[in-house]
Amino acid sequence: MPCTTILIGKNATYDGSTIVARNEDSPSGEFCAKRLEVMKPEDQPKVYKSVLSHVEIPLPETPLQYTYLPNSDTVEGIWGAYGVNEKNVSMTATETLTTNARVAGGDPLVRYKKAEGDEPETVGGIGEEDMVTITLPYISSAREGVERLGMLLETYGTYEMNGIAFQDENEIWWLETIGGHNWIAKRVPDNEYVVMPNQLGTDSFDLEDAYGKKENHMCSPGLKKLIQENHLDVRMDSEEEFNPRTAFGSHEDADHVYNTPRAWVMLRYFNPRTFAWDGPEAEFGPEDDDLPWSLVPEKKITLEEVKWILSNYYQGTPYDVYGKDAKAGKYRPIGISRNNALGLVQIRPYMPEDLKALQWVALGSNVFNAMIPVYPGVDKMPEYLSKAYVKPTTENFYWVNRIIGALADAHFYENQSNIERYQLSVDRKLYEMIRKFDQEFQEKEPEDKKAFFEAANQEISDFIQEKTTELLDKVLFTSSCLMRNGFSRSDA
Repeated sequence: MPCTTILIGKNATYDGSTIVARNEDSPSGEFCAKRLEVMKPEDQPKVYKSVLSHVEIPLPETPLQYTYLPNSDTVEGIWGAYGVNEKNVSMTATETLTTNARVAGGDPLVRYKKAEGDEPETVGGIGEEDMVTITLPYISSAREGVERLGMLLETYGTYEMNGIAFQDENEIWWLETIGGHNWIAKRVPDNEYVVMPNQLGTDSFDLEDAYGKKENHMCSPGLKKLIQENHLDVRMDSEEEFNPRTAFGSHEDADHVYNTPRAWVMLRYFNPRTFAWDGPEAEFGPEDDDLPWSLVPEKKITLEEVKWILSNYYQGTPYDVYGKDAKAGKYRPIGISRNNALGLVQIRPYMPEDLKALQWVALGSNVFNAMIPVYPGVDKMPEYLSKAYVKPTTENFYWVNRIIGALADAHFYENQSNIERYQLSVDRKLYEMIRKFDQEFQEKEPEDKKAFFEAANQEISDFIQEKTTELLDKVLFTSSCLMRNGFSRSDA
């Protein structure tokens, strides 16, 4: 799926948490309703079968409980998107990536082929549909996540190029698939953040570490052979650091419209004075292939900044999709009409084990929605967030945000003030609620922890449902008054 991801090391965040956030977006012309659910160990399959590729995978006997964000309509599979397990380890799946023809030819993708005539079907590999389900319940650290998914990729292959994040309270790892069976993974530096549009992003990699101590780099055993046999190492000087982006990635005209501008606007926001980003003297422009994969931010990054950047539509630049500049709408924005969900996991090292993980979620187009927190240590999520609706309804967080976005977009500036007031007031109240629940839990630890967290989540859900319905009312009124068949004169 087309998506945007940001990874923030613990020394680069405002409170010392590791933060991983990802937008899941639908392909052009499609919209996909999502919901937040809990998978209990007894409901986890023993043998997993992919809907799209038909691959069957036996799973370990002792899964952990975990949260996930499945499609409401599961006709094409689960598509778990992101979640947290009971060991406070998170996973995203996935950032769809691009590659070049030499990689695709050297290690072909493992694609499903249906039976035809006397030819039996050819089972495909694993993909975004499957990865959360077959990985997240079986890992106790971010590093273990890389190792397990790496093993699955080597064993079953994949039918698409993807990037996947794994997170615990100390580390964030980013894994990128390379062809059908190979992969690389790199640990995010603690004092840096990483930006990832739909493009292979890693721009430096220590192969010696990956084949040796594995302190900050890991890879598939066959990677060196793939590089050598397919002449993928394009360095002019072998002493230079190996760059996976130039070796494995794509550098097409489409990337310069669809991918690199998103990385540019994110880096420009968090490091406005580090480089010149604009004008003829810019050191980095929106179509440059050598944008940094990671940087030390100029100040520590907050949750509200992550939400803002993952809602970005190039405001403050000539490319603002709601602007009047000749360049408006030239590039694909981050906050797009077909955002399905924003999933953010914050793992707080200063909290007791039961309080470490907060799972934040926004549904629908991020320009018009708000991000809310839930505690993942529960057996069920509130219905407003979790019930599967495949048709529009105002009783569901995804669908009401979709409706608000569609109504507000056509009259953006007239609706903008109500959207901003909603987002700011919701943010303030939610921080207040989380502080209250954290304090109550620590002052007198409840006997039934799950019941406490379920009640807290329900209170958050009830609040956001009330405020989002109020916003819908305001946006509906404003947009109705601006309908083209309106008339200034009333009945006599």
